[in-house]
Amino acid sequence: MPTPLQLICTDFDGTLHSDFTEPPVPQALQAKLAQLQAQGATWVINTGRTLDDLRLGIDHAELTVHPDYVVVVEREIFRCVEHGYEPLTDWNDRCTRTQSALFASIADRLPELFDWVNLHFSANVFEDEWSPFCLIARNNRDADAIQEYVNAFFAGDSQLTFVRNDIYGRLSHTDFTKGTALTELARQLDIPREGIFVAGDHLNDLSMLQPERAEWLVSPANSISEVLTHMERIDGFIAPSECGEGVLEGLEWALHQARFRPLIN
Repeated sequence: MPTPLQLICTDFDGTLHSDFTEPPVPQALQAKLAQLQAQGATWVINTGRTLDDLRLGIDHAELTVHPDYVVVVEREIFRCVEHGYEPLTDWNDRCTRTQSALFASIADRLPELFDWVNLHFSANVFEDEWSPFCLIARNNRDADAIQEYVNAFFAGDSQLTFVRNDIYGRLSHTDFTKGTALTELARQLDIPREGIFVAGDHLNDLSMLQPERAEWLVSPANSISEVLTHMERIDGFIAPSECGEGVLEGLEWALHQARFRPLIN
C-alpha cells in the first residue's frame, strides 16, 4: 500500500543524526525509512554540510538505509545513484550563477566586515567556494552578536541573508535555502505539499519548516528555542524525544494523522 508521506525531508545533524548516541541514527528509524521507501516515499537529507562532509557522516553512521536525494550547503541538490551523487545541474548551475553575481556586488564591502569581526571576536572568518563570508564563532553568544552586526551591515541588500546553524554561519542568496531547494525537488518530482514531511531542529531549518512547503512539520525535543517557538506558533509537531528518536515519533504521528485524510493521487 502506498504511503501518504511521498517526500520525507530530514535535516542531518541534531535531527536525523546524533553525535552522542550509538548508533548515531536509531535502528528503528532506519527500518521505518526503509519501509516507507519501499512503499513509494522519496527520502532527502537536507543539510548545511558540504557533500564530502555529509558522505563522511553517512559512512560513519553505517546506515542500513540510504537517501534518494541530498541537499547540501543548504541549496545544492544531488540524486543518489549506485556509485555516487548526480547533481541536478540546472538548479545547481542557476544557484551558482545567482550567488556569484550577488557576491560580486558586495565584494568591496567584505574587507570591512572581516576587519570588524577580527577586531572584536576570536572567531574564524574565511571565504570558501560557497560563500565569500563564512563564520565559525567561539560560542553561540559571539555568533549571535556577529549575526546581528552582519544583518545590520547588509540591511539594504534584500537578496542577502546570513544562514546560521549553531556557531556556524555563511552569507547566501535569499532565493537559495533549504526551503527553496525542498520546493524545487518537490516540483521536479511532482509531489504536492500535502505529501511532504519535514523534520529539523535549528535556525537554518526554519526555511523548510513552513506550512506552505509541507503538510507534516516535525522538530525533535532537542531543537533550539527559536525553532520550538516557531513550531508552537504554526501548530507543528514537537516530538517528546530527541534527534532520531524524535524523527521516528514524528513519522508515526504523521502516519496516524494521515489515516484520517484522503490518499493523494
